[in-house]
Amino acid sequence: MTKIGIILGSTRPGRNGEAVANWIYKRSQERNDAEFEIVDIADYNLPLLDEPYPAAMVQYTKDHTKKWSAKISEFDGFIFVTPEYNHSISGALKNAIDFLNVEWNNKAAGFVSYGSAGGVRAVEHLRLIAGELKIADVRAQVMLSLFTDFVNMSEFKPNSIHDEAVVALFDQLISWSNALKSVRQ
Repeated sequence: MTKIGIILGSTRPGRNGEAVANWIYKRSQERNDAEFEIVDIADYNLPLLDEPYPAAMVQYTKDHTKKWSAKISEFDGFIFVTPEYNHSISGALKNAIDFLNVEWNNKAAGFVSYGSAGGVRAVEHLRLIAGELKIADVRAQVMLSLFTDFVNMSEFKPNSIHDEAVVALFDQLISWSNALKSVRQ
């Protein structure tokens, strides 16, 4: 069965991303063509990148990196749930991505973003990062506004207009994740 990791890309106290990731996970349970798991980067306690060798060498020296590597290696594809901070992704998400290299390669990714402008600028940065890591990013994405999908910018109440985008995201991501299995073999 295809495995998709829902990467919760914020570690900020009171973060909105947790509710968004849980919503995506709940929606994923309506499907039977893939297994989904929330991967909260906060659970891995990754310090600022502290490995002495480039990630592409896969010569990890730290237990936290080995644990992170093992988790990401389990998946065929990813849904990155990202806030937009200052027109980009969170520093914590960029740091978590940078710890690894080959674990991301030849897998697919989709994006769910949130922010004052729907998080679109964060996703544009993630698409560039994905390209460098040989992650095939799908076109469909879910863009959530702090003004229309959250009450007081904190209580998540997604508008039903996102329902079709979520289905399109799942459809494209699962299809591409399945196709890329042959590339990895």
